Amino acid sequence: MIRTLFLVFIAFCFYSCSLNNVNIDESLGKYFKDNNVEGCFALFNNANGKFTIYNLDRYKDSAYLPASTFKIVNSLVGLQTGIISNTQMVIKWDGVVRRVPEWNKDLTMYDAFKVSAVPYYQEVARRIGKDTIQFWLDSLHYGSAKIKTRIDTFWLDNSLKITPDEELGLVKKLYFKQLPFFGNYQDTVKKLMLFEDTPAYQLSYKTGWGQKENGDQLGWIVGWIEENNHPYFFVLNIESKEKDFDMPTVRLKILKDILSHLGFMQGKK
Repeated sequence: MIRTLFLVFIAFCFYSCSLNNVNIDESLGKYFKDNNVEGCFALFNNANGKFTIYNLDRYKDSAYLPASTFKIVNSLVGLQTGIISNTQMVIKWDGVVRRVPEWNKDLTMYDAFKVSAVPYYQEVARRIGKDTIQFWLDSLHYGSAKIKTRIDTFWLDNSLKITPDEELGLVKKLYFKQLPFFGNYQDTVKKLMLFEDTPAYQLSYKTGWGQKENGDQLGWIVGWIEENNHPYFFVLNIESKEKDFDMPTVRLKILKDILSHLGFMQGKK
């Protein structure tokens, strides 16, 4: 009974968006159209509980493979279980040359997170084991919450799916250390997500890039921007039919264009 109530509570916290606190901003659509992508964007103002959203239906009701955004949870579970000892823990390169040059060497957890090294986190998942990861998926009510395929591919192969709303809910709870992991481990992952630290703002996020069942390229950026010690949480979800689509460049460009459009990155929020 207690476990059931806990899962219901977590689910309620993730589904945080209602029509009463949403501003639909169609003007943001130009940033998707200009880059020839479909997608959605949401920003949550923690001060007043208001959402700014483009494409509400996609944000709330459509689920997609999490791709490397799952490294947030994989890192937390790895630290909580002791499989990852600290951010300097090295996993040796297996000698397989992959498409990202930064992956083709021995990596620490810090470096693997920063360059989003899939092989490092696949090995972490194998060491954690299916039963333990399944326990944490259930505890977090993470997306569809089922490992249906291999332990080292289930977040990449479209068998596990999550909505943009759930992604935003996860990072909001991470920021406030409200996830069921030790607080110091949540702080560790928060620090790993910090990519831009300027006098005007701090931008923290995790990216994801995968391929949908229909072959479309799918991209994520989920995290928060802080100005004057106040956090705003966001999620960007895009997809393109172009096989050679430059996902790393375009998704970050769209995010920053939207944030700039909304008045961020000037230290005035």
